[in-house]
Amino acid sequence: MICINMLSQAGLTKGHGVLSAFEEQTKLVSEGLGPDYTVVVNSWKKADILHFHTINPTYLLRSWATSAVCIGYVHFLPQTLEGSIRLPRPIQKLLCKYVLLFYRSMDRLIVVNPSFIPKLVDCGIPKEKIEYIPNFVDDEKFYPMSEEERMAVRREFGLDTEKFTVLCAGQMQKRKGFLDFLEAARRCPDMQFVWAGGFSFGKMTDGYDEISRAAENPPANVTLTGIVPREKMNGLYNAADVFFLPSYDELFPMTLLEAMCCHKPILVRDLDLYPCILEGYYTAASDVDGFVGQLRALTDPAVHAAATARSAEGHQRYTKEAVLSYWKNCYASLLPQRQPARGDLHL
Repeated sequence: MICINMLSQAGLTKGHGVLSAFEEQTKLVSEGLGPDYTVVVNSWKKADILHFHTINPTYLLRSWATSAVCIGYVHFLPQTLEGSIRLPRPIQKLLCKYVLLFYRSMDRLIVVNPSFIPKLVDCGIPKEKIEYIPNFVDDEKFYPMSEEERMAVRREFGLDTEKFTVLCAGQMQKRKGFLDFLEAARRCPDMQFVWAGGFSFGKMTDGYDEISRAAENPPANVTLTGIVPREKMNGLYNAADVFFLPSYDELFPMTLLEAMCCHKPILVRDLDLYPCILEGYYTAASDVDGFVGQLRALTDPAVHAAATARSAEGHQRYTKEAVLSYWKNCYASLLPQRQPARGDLHL
């Protein structure tokens, strides 16, 4: 029996994608790997594979002391951290060095977007240690709902049942494009805009003061729900007519997978990372003018129907069976490859 220990402290804060990815991946392999594997979570029992989903210092020490294979998830790079949390410059630089130290300590790194492989290689991590496995969302949790159910969710959140509805879900950060979201709403007063999310990391959030001021007096057609429990998010996705994610930097947002499960048209910022994971399944623009134009176009029933079909097709690319096969191959290939020497790694 091969034991895999899933290690994460993502649950210490709510409303962010790392927690969602941890929950989905753990459930996927727990139920799908078969009788030769057992999966435990945050256990101290001896395991064959330690799978680290967060980069806590205690996990780094554990990776140095163990004889197990160590796998690390790459949910962010130093440059994405700098756009997410605000720390004094010396501490920020030290944190960036620590992130790379943690990654170098792993036997294998898993990226959820292949565009990040060369960026890790540029940081001095051997390419052969890096593997691409996409994120996954269970379509038993996220699925299309009936029109009656959709309208019931709108009423639950105090939304107009008739208006074209634009949803974003994510932390209220400058990197997430929160201010551009508000500006797009100002220019589309005939639509209603909903942002589901809050300050998961409190005042450490990059741009906290500016975003707080903006959130205190949003446009009249904007609803800020705060952090929504994940079990309620399927309803919100369904209540929307389009999912709009204006982020400036991402890896592979869980929110896009969730929205595609619900067959919602996707509108994102035109970033280099999207073509290799979502080519053909989304609509993009580079600035607020472009976002407004695309949202206006999506109010046309024919354009909306075509975008809905593309989103539904994109969901089929990331099925449970496909992603599970990646993990089966990954775990099986790593067991003979344990490298015991770790203590010589340094800042």
